[in-house]
Amino acid sequence: MKLGIVGVGMIVGDLLSFIQEIPTITLQAISSRPKDQEKLLSLQKKYGISQIYSDYNKMLENDDVDTIYIGLPNHLHYSYAKEALMSGKHVICEKPFTSNLQEFIELKEIAQQKELVLVEAITTQYLKNYLSMKEYLPKLGEIKIVECNYSQYSSRYAAFKAGEILPAFNPEMSGGALMDINLYNIHLVVGFFGSPKKVEYWANMERGIDTSGMLLLDYGDFKCVCIGSKDSTAPNAVNIQGNKGYIHMASSANIIECFDYVLNKETPIRVDLKEHPHRMYDEFVEFDRIIKELDLEKVAVMLEHSEKVMNVIEMAKQSANLVFGPDKLNRRNQRSSTGDTCDAG
Repeated sequence: MKLGIVGVGMIVGDLLSFIQEIPTITLQAISSRPKDQEKLLSLQKKYGISQIYSDYNKMLENDDVDTIYIGLPNHLHYSYAKEALMSGKHVICEKPFTSNLQEFIELKEIAQQKELVLVEAITTQYLKNYLSMKEYLPKLGEIKIVECNYSQYSSRYAAFKAGEILPAFNPEMSGGALMDINLYNIHLVVGFFGSPKKVEYWANMERGIDTSGMLLLDYGDFKCVCIGSKDSTAPNAVNIQGNKGYIHMASSANIIECFDYVLNKETPIRVDLKEHPHRMYDEFVEFDRIIKELDLEKVAVMLEHSEKVMNVIEMAKQSANLVFGPDKLNRRNQRSSTGDTCDAG
């Protein structure tokens, strides 16, 4: 993989901290806004990145780049991914894939028409402990209750309370607890059990954004609650309860440090199969393989999974009357054109 990175934020720093440990991935280029020139130069020097760009389109013209990694705020994923696909580049897009299902469907169709790799960078689906947990599920018997809690007090929440709106709490930039932190819970549950029959989202709203909330997923034979919070914290955990036993994980759904498998009245078995300490390592090893082999069958499987997740998000937003990203902008513009400037979203 000859990688071109767009963005210089925290997630890009995460990626750069380990990516050179995968020798078949070459850091070919990185792009960001002209105002980030000093940071681009610093990253280039520190990580040996071949070229830097303050113009994204110029990076897309570089034939030495075959794959684009998009590490930008949520609302920009669609437009930057589309430009990359139209330029013939494979795309690894940070979660959430897009702001809405319609954008996702369009990207998927473009990638399939051009026979390009398009995947969502979601750690959950590639971690060895996640894959192992999936194999243990049938041993639990009939699943009855699933509970996921990912609560992490945001370093930006105090600024938000003080009146400053940063991307993490901006509905026009597809921020909020559902799209950011609860998304990991959704990926984990949908990856294990597929699409739910019914979705409800009970959100705690502040100034038009969900700062925390409870997502209720009805699977018919069992019920699931996914808690995501950016305005408060608690011990993170995942519990999957069956009539023959349970799985307990004392970490958030994006990490999966280890888990305990416990049959009724038997001694717990601790499972930990991870081989690398960084949560993003396994997914990029697999992305490199997929691109090298042009494994479009695996891409189709992962896109199907991401589409199911996007459907859950759409149903959750509808149930809570949430409007994010371009939908938020469109609705605001429609109200402005009719003389109604009250933004209640």
